[in-house]
Amino acid sequence: MKQGSILKGIDPARIRDDQMIQPSMHEFSVLAINTGSTSTKIAVYDESELRMELSIAHSNEELAQYATVMDELSWRTELILEALSKENINPNTLSAIVGRGGLLHPLESGVYQVNDVMIEELRTTPTQHASNLSAIIAARIADPLGIKAYIADPVVVDERDPIAKITGIPEIENRSTFHALNQKMTARIYASEVGEKYENLNLIVAHLGGGISISAHKKGRVVDSTNALNGDGPISPERSGSLHARGLIDLCYSGKYTKAEAYKLIAGKGGLVALTGTNSVKELDQRASEGDKVAIEALEAMIYGVAKHIGQMAVVLRGEVDAILLTGGIAHCKRITDGIVHYCQFLAPIEIYAGENELKALAMNGIRVLHGECEAKTYK
Repeated sequence: MKQGSILKGIDPARIRDDQMIQPSMHEFSVLAINTGSTSTKIAVYDESELRMELSIAHSNEELAQYATVMDELSWRTELILEALSKENINPNTLSAIVGRGGLLHPLESGVYQVNDVMIEELRTTPTQHASNLSAIIAARIADPLGIKAYIADPVVVDERDPIAKITGIPEIENRSTFHALNQKMTARIYASEVGEKYENLNLIVAHLGGGISISAHKKGRVVDSTNALNGDGPISPERSGSLHARGLIDLCYSGKYTKAEAYKLIAGKGGLVALTGTNSVKELDQRASEGDKVAIEALEAMIYGVAKHIGQMAVVLRGEVDAILLTGGIAHCKRITDGIVHYCQFLAPIEIYAGENELKALAMNGIRVLHGECEAKTYK
């Protein structure tokens, strides 16, 4: 792939500086890249040991210089290389680079080597999001170093049974958009802790964050899931969750909202932020503790919705559920997890893995490939 020079504006000597921090006696070192709308997060892992982690915040003024997401490509690449230099990380010590997967076409879970087909699709897909930059940046940095760039378990992973894709309107297919990266990692962690293989377990995993996705993991495959992006599932901090269709149609034809504004009501301005004025669960938990009825009702509605959709996934698994796993940032909130446990504890044992740690998930997938524990797939 001819990506052009990634070192433009950066002193190449820093890449070769022998005084930079070298990896310890670990065999493999991996750089993980997660490009978000307002930040670029990176981490370097030596095997399972974190060497460095950093979040680079992007102000509105900085982002306003670029007309499109793809216009940010060189700028974000240089920011990453500059950050590595400041942290005394020599890129020549890296064994691989793993980027967050973007909005590609539906695919099986796993690790994929970044190739020209993937890069072209990320550049030209109609749905542009900052996550589309990660794989391209990974390849730009990896190619001159003679190492490989990968993505792992992007949000478009689709392993569902065909029956789960059918709706009552032939023109509309149920789409799969969920937190595949964190869900898969959490499921594997649980499997390891109980001395079992992920591929031998039936699990329900609920990722609780700004968006919420709840999925049925059957013997290593996510056979069904709520769509965390397109108006499906429970209320979340920034998303409306499932809505009755007639009401949504009436709203769209009311003349009050443009198409773009209606989309925002579903993802961005819906959910807790619409009900309470904030998307902060921490703030709402505090307000609820002080007796704020609006906060109490909104959080209870979210808890109820999560529990209800966990129940749906139990049906998908025909009641054969080894465990229910709660993960994501909101899983730090005891009010939320206690509420879900209250509803769902009769279904299966419930384990809590608070936080999402997507950078570690990306890096560990790269380590798995480097150790030959799994094979990188070819994106087509």
